[in-house]
Amino acid sequence: MDKIYNHKLYEEKIYELWEKSGAFIAKRDPKKKPYTIVLPPPNASGRMHTGNVLMIAIEDLLIRRKRMQGFETLWIPGTDHAGFETQITYERELKKAGKSRFDFDRNTLYKNIENFVFKNKNLIEKQIRNMGASVDWTRYKFTLDPDVVNTVTATFQKLHKDKLIYRDNYLVNFCPICGTTFADLEVKHKTRTDPLYYIKYPLKDSHDFIVVATVRPETMFGDVAISVNPKDKRYNKLIGKTALLPLTKREIPIIEDFMVDINFGTGAVKITPGHDPNDFQVAKRHNLTTISVIDINGKMTLPSDADYKNIDGLTVNKAREKTVQELKEKNLIENIDNTYEHSVAVCYKGGHDIEPTILPNWFVKVKTLKEPAHEVVKKGDVKIYPKWQESKYHRWMESMLDWPISRQVVWGIRIPAWYSVIENENLFITFLNKGKTEAGDVKSLLKKYAFKEIEKGLQTLIAPQTAKYVISNNKPGDDFLQETDTFDTWFSSGQWPLVTLGYPNSDDFNYFYPTDVLETAWEILRLWVSRMIMFGIYLTGKPPFKDVYLHGIVRALDGKKMSKSLGNVINPEEYQDEFGTDALRMGLISGTANGKDFNFPRDKVLAYRNFANKIWNIARFILMMFESKEIEIPFFSEVMLDKITNSDRDILSKMEKTITNVDLSLNKYRFAEAADFIYHFIWDDLASNFLETSKQRSDKNISLSVLRHVYLTSLKLLHPFMPFITEAIWGELKDLRKYPDELLITAKWPNKSS
Repeated sequence: MDKIYNHKLYEEKIYELWEKSGAFIAKRDPKKKPYTIVLPPPNASGRMHTGNVLMIAIEDLLIRRKRMQGFETLWIPGTDHAGFETQITYERELKKAGKSRFDFDRNTLYKNIENFVFKNKNLIEKQIRNMGASVDWTRYKFTLDPDVVNTVTATFQKLHKDKLIYRDNYLVNFCPICGTTFADLEVKHKTRTDPLYYIKYPLKDSHDFIVVATVRPETMFGDVAISVNPKDKRYNKLIGKTALLPLTKREIPIIEDFMVDINFGTGAVKITPGHDPNDFQVAKRHNLTTISVIDINGKMTLPSDADYKNIDGLTVNKAREKTVQELKEKNLIENIDNTYEHSVAVCYKGGHDIEPTILPNWFVKVKTLKEPAHEVVKKGDVKIYPKWQESKYHRWMESMLDWPISRQVVWGIRIPAWYSVIENENLFITFLNKGKTEAGDVKSLLKKYAFKEIEKGLQTLIAPQTAKYVISNNKPGDDFLQETDTFDTWFSSGQWPLVTLGYPNSDDFNYFYPTDVLETAWEILRLWVSRMIMFGIYLTGKPPFKDVYLHGIVRALDGKKMSKSLGNVINPEEYQDEFGTDALRMGLISGTANGKDFNFPRDKVLAYRNFANKIWNIARFILMMFESKEIEIPFFSEVMLDKITNSDRDILSKMEKTITNVDLSLNKYRFAEAADFIYHFIWDDLASNFLETSKQRSDKNISLSVLRHVYLTSLKLLHPFMPFITEAIWGELKDLRKYPDELLITAKWPNKSS
């Protein structure tokens, strides 16, 4: 053996050895109990971050242990098309080339993104291998594989048939820059200082005003009421009165609603249901109309009763400036607070301002889906670890509203809905014609262009809520255009345990479903975990997994969330390269405690690099001791118990206790605790105590027999945590083992009697 362990000489060769051995490939053995994990799919065109690395370290630990315990283990790898994130990444590349997505028709843009993804997809797969993940590559899945797409669209069709799908005009979180909607959970909030404008609304048949405070004066053209809190005595006499909406011919009522915060501004707020989620709910309660004044391109589109037309077609920010200027000229601005600090909704990827917008969308009715998904966790059929995270699941299931599942992006699974241009003359179409984008209602466009031209250059299609449609995987007729929206990635990945196992009738599905544990970050408990449980029960009658383990978020060294703008992003590959994969894995596992967020444990990674050298040196010592003996050292067995010393009994007892403690900890998903037990046993009990005293003993045939037994058992215990170095040492000591051709990855997990 070399004097020091050099991970770069071993890791790639050992992974190839494991793959060639077939140890990763699961077989359907009716005599063996299955144990299944599906890998939460990383972004196919991205790179591994520290959260991915922690996830793989934990899941590989679970799989390797169960494999050694004799289970038929299946760990399915896969990658995610990550619709929105990937398209944004690709569009950044386009921008560098001086182009944008608007330079391409929909089909061409899709193919371009596909080429971009498949060019980079091998990078993430290589990283998964480099982490030592013992996944079954023969069952690899990508979320846009044809069979996956077929299953996802079939689920949509079943939901539609069961009347759980509907289209409706709805106020959605829309980003005009990214051109897509976002679920509430995908919206981030940032604190910002903006001017707060105090606008005077004249009272009808009066010289008085009611003053309203708002940061968005440009949306006043969509106001349908002014609201005050019923408990606010200042406005008791005004409730039921009528106000005149400035810059328009519109009259709006003054109403009361408990939504209004008495302490905000003047205590009176404008109700603009077309552009504010709270106002949207107020309008529903009071049967008010909804008026949209900003289109999906983020530009103003004024109603016919607007007197001030100068902002029509302007962007929101420019419209705000001109609206304020006009209000000032008419002496309708009472005050401007330039120090107002408030929370602003932004899209979670690009950080652009979210524009609440009325837009036709596809929705899933969640009531009948969420109730059984909630019940299985209540009953304990699905257990969430750590237990304290369970309350988040319950709160979410209780508050979950109908789910908008359509996204206005190209890269994803296209919704299988079709619209006849003859039956739906008011479809709003944008299409590319000879390099130029044309837009308008389809009836008008068909007067200038042939249907085939529109179909070939199609970019986007927006169908009114009343549009007639056909649900089909195939084009229903010559005059039909397909919906251009794609499914929310959480809709498709919500079926991940099903599609990876070949639902509904494959042999794998019948043998390996339901899976055993879903391991992921706590932050997607609601976005992803809840939806997998919903779909699993809806489609199979069974939840897709028995246990859920939620790991904490790995933060930067300074405790802050990692961010490129802060310059605190940690590249795990750098640590792998310098200290070895085992040190990185063990450092992260020992750094996470009970699913809580934690700072990247750099010190622990360094410590486990030293630990790797320690166990390597123990192996060198044992090899040297055996080579120096001319007699054959017997393998340890119970018949030797009457010959061993108190020192031997002590280390054997501590070893048995360590095995018990490790098993108990791992059964409860206490990974850091299990790692700690192994570390201290090997370093303190074995290396510092027993090994040192064995050097002085004269009964080398006994002491070395016990030492070999304890050390090889320790390697088995340590293998799921630090697989590369343990397999390397196992190979170096092959001549000292009873079964020299046996790989450690398939060795038997130790118990008290082994």
